[in-house]
Amino acid sequence: MADWVDACAADDIEEEDLMRFDHGGRTFAIYHGPNGDFYCTDGLCSHEQVHLADGLVMDYEIECPKHNAAFDYRTGAALRAPACVALGTYKVKVEGGRVFVEI
Repeated sequence: MADWVDACAADDIEEEDLMRFDHGGRTFAIYHGPNGDFYCTDGLCSHEQVHLADGLVMDYEIECPKHNAAFDYRTGAALRAPACVALGTYKVKVEGGRVFVEI
């Protein structure tokens, strides 16, 4: 059964940016989209397990800092080689100025 986990304050992430979130021995990436919504994916690139929090966010894409693979962080879809496996995505809600992730 999934639980809602308090990840951070909504103000902790600038619009069109992301932050790393570690919980339960796993790493996640939380994104603040250009539409003001928040999203969450696995925090490691599916190609070589590099932390995506060090990558570049443009619109709804995260670019891996190591080999420039890219993903749509709304869906987890791999958009550019060398990544060909999608990222896992997680439901996000904002309540009382806090970002919660369903893990």
